[in-house]
Amino acid sequence: MVRMAWDASRTVPWGRLVREWLVYVAVMAIVFVLFLRDTVTTGSIVGLFASLPMYLIAGYVLAKFGYQRKTLRDLKSVARTTQTSSSSSTSTPVRSKPARTSRTSTGPSQHRPNNKRKRR
Repeated sequence: MVRMAWDASRTVPWGRLVREWLVYVAVMAIVFVLFLRDTVTTGSIVGLFASLPMYLIAGYVLAKFGYQRKTLRDLKSVARTTQTSSSSSTSTPVRSKPARTSRTSTGPSQHRPNNKRKRR
């Protein structure tokens, strides 16, 4: 396990945090308009905007501990490298079927006449 200690010199991606929060506010505004039209109060809207400082503080603390989420570009590059490495392998190992067991074979219960009941 890698220990992540607090490091004051780590940068905090403020722009990214604010952009993610704005996406969250936009999605919640759409939910308010479409589904909660009759029950939206000023308290829910104030609470939505009050989530900004909480989100920024949580993002600040995580960034100082060294947490960085991967961007979409990073995820695409990882997918490309795994795709090229998997296509470069010439043969994929083929698994054989496991041996039959009492649960997978057609045992005596399959050949029981319909008029006889199971024992319990």
